[in-house]
Amino acid sequence: DETGPHTPGVSVECARWLAEETPVLGIGVETVGTDAGTAHSFDPAFPCHSFLLGAGKYGLTQLRNLDRLPATGAVVVAPPLPIVGGSGSPVRVLALVER
Repeated sequence: DETGPHTPGVSVECARWLAEETPVLGIGVETVGTDAGTAHSFDPAFPCHSFLLGAGKYGLTQLRNLDRLPATGAVVVAPPLPIVGGSGSPVRVLALVER
């Protein structure tokens, strides 16, 4: 709307916790970006980029069918293209689950 995008995302506190206190390697979301739509107004702005990427963790965006995965036990395969000097890469993400 006229105030900007309103997609969901994690809070500043959650992004900091994920980056500094958890063993996760990264996060994956269904939205266009890992940050909330209003993250430009957060302090700091865009906390997922600021904290997670700053901690060497990754963010996968525009994922589909996440609701079809089990809460635990899925293996995610996300091989990026080897782009030299780039800050990101297109990737085809696969989730492997036991039947």
